[in-house]
Amino acid sequence: MARRQSPPGGRGALSRPRTAAQRARLAASRLALEYPGTPAQLCELDFNTPWQLLIATVLSAQTTDGRVNSVTPALFARYPGPSDLAVAEPAAVEDLIRPTGFFRVKAKNIIALARALRDRYDCAVPPEMDELVTLPGVGRKTANVVLSVGFGVPGLPVDTHVGRLSRLLALSAHTEPEKVELELCAELPSKEWGAFSLRMILHGRRVCVARRPRCPECVLSDFCPSSALPTNPARGAKRGVKQV
Repeated sequence: MARRQSPPGGRGALSRPRTAAQRARLAASRLALEYPGTPAQLCELDFNTPWQLLIATVLSAQTTDGRVNSVTPALFARYPGPSDLAVAEPAAVEDLIRPTGFFRVKAKNIIALARALRDRYDCAVPPEMDELVTLPGVGRKTANVVLSVGFGVPGLPVDTHVGRLSRLLALSAHTEPEKVELELCAELPSKEWGAFSLRMILHGRRVCVARRPRCPECVLSDFCPSSALPTNPARGAKRGVKQV
């Protein structure tokens, strides 16, 4: 496949970014051209409310967004809100979410989550990180998804794609999601956090695939330290290729 054309004012710049922050900002601008849209538009989970997004995100662990989207219409039709799911029979919920995997644990978590929302927040999803992470089955990644996508406030979810691409691009050397999140947040304006995360996820799924990255198609390949393209200076130096 032919290599993608450089985005206007992007690839082909006279100097390569030298710092992690410079690489992060350049990656953010390139990916924004490649995957335009708001966090809500970029998210591949189907939802109408923060409640639905919260449940869908919890269910998305260890499965695909497509699998989640295949079960949530029936789940939300039967249990429209927290007060409905809070009194659900676990077996009935398990049957509905079975295709997402780990369905017994997930059913237990989302029922407990619904009860917590009913009992502590009058069935409303709280728009604060400190409160979201106290809910059953909700960690920082899920909370950041709900904040950035559901409420439109700054939040940078770090999943396996975001962590992997951050290391490949030398934006962070960490493997712990929270440390990657802290570094990326320091490198980018807060208004870009949510969209940047989702664009990294889409790029990791579609182009920078873990087992076979498609570097010739990548809009970041000219400055990515891990690019497999022979014209990449950093890659050539590692292989002992003479630079001319």
